[in-house]
Amino acid sequence: MNDESRVVPAMIAGAALGALAGYLFFTESGRRLRRQVEPVLERFAREVYGFRGAVQRAVEVASEGWGLTGEPAERGRRIH
Repeated sequence: MNDESRVVPAMIAGAALGALAGYLFFTESGRRLRRQVEPVLERFAREVYGFRGAVQRAVEVASEGWGLTGEPAERGRRIH
């Protein structure tokens, strides 16, 4: 896909996002919708952040476990 073939989809996406932002911020019904959706998005963001932390802790634990055995680190460095 060359640069010229990406222009039209990018313009359409930009126009759609602009229209959505205009609706949400400049119309009364958009403001009402935004007020209803914001708490849901905040809860979702907290859940994602918590999940991210859990994944990071799992990676740390796994790394420590692998570090104790030395197996994967040694295998990755050997040239057969």
